[in-house]
Amino acid sequence: MSEIKKGKCHCEAVEFEVELDNGLENIRRCNCSLCRRKGSIIASVPIEKLTIVKGEDNLSLYQWNTKTAKHYFCKTCGIYTHHQRRSNPTQFGFNIACIEGVNPFDFKEVGVGDGASQELI
Repeated sequence: MSEIKKGKCHCEAVEFEVELDNGLENIRRCNCSLCRRKGSIIASVPIEKLTIVKGEDNLSLYQWNTKTAKHYFCKTCGIYTHHQRRSNPTQFGFNIACIEGVNPFDFKEVGVGDGASQELI
């Protein structure tokens, strides 16, 4: 049975929901040039399972290189909320620290995805 989790940026201008079939899974960091700098811990869901419920017009889009990945940030507070993945464009990665009731420091073992080694086309 899936569950809906609510997330929001720091200033609460942007709110989203994620539908999780098996809870938070495949929690990781990414070592690509952007994720390495932002330091977020992420999980992923199929695109249709993340919905912006408030503040879509307050999201800023950042892209570079192949422009496949789409990274979204709140225009007001600057918090990274989610991104469309380059390695799997049918999924959104999302910042687990934005999810209500989730403390990213509770995850002692966090894997690292190798976004830096993906072939750039």
